[in-house]
Amino acid sequence: MEKKYSVAIYPSQNVIDAVKTMKEYLKSKINWYNSCNSTAHITICEFTIDDSQINIFKQKLVKVCDTFTPLLIYLDHFSFYENSGAFFIAPNEVSKNNLKPVMKKIQETLKSLKLKKSDDPHLSIGRKLSSENLKIASQLFTTIEIDFLCKEIVLRELDPIKKQFFVIDTFIFNGNAQPEFVQGSLF
Repeated sequence: MEKKYSVAIYPSQNVIDAVKTMKEYLKSKINWYNSCNSTAHITICEFTIDDSQINIFKQKLVKVCDTFTPLLIYLDHFSFYENSGAFFIAPNEVSKNNLKPVMKKIQETLKSLKLKKSDDPHLSIGRKLSSENLKIASQLFTTIEIDFLCKEIVLRELDPIKKQFFVIDTFIFNGNAQPEFVQGSLF
């Protein structure tokens, strides 16, 4: 059976809690909106495959994540994409430049799938907000300074009834360099 999956970075629990508080505050001002109930995360990619194939891709994620070293991520400003109505917390330039290669490597690892990729790391507060609601969010949230240690990614599956993703696996960054292939000599 085909299922929809998402690969994402979950921040630390204190960041998840802080974002949940922000989402609840925004919801109290504008009512229900897309992603108001989703757990704080940075999306890397989404894909749909037959669930019988997922273990193949889990093994690929184990292998690639084993090579990553944990990264300290600083989120220091709010921003938005007017075209999609997304309001989010963005990383500083150094953190963004550290996250992008990790995201790209994971996407390359899953390149045989038809991926919906995220190329700009961000932590959404709301999606599909109207221009008016984007303006309200921008007025409510003006400054932020939070950080977390990015030490793993999660694989999430979409619950088609709740229309929410839930974590089905976690892949730890172990900082193990890949062994380099060295051409040997027989004689």
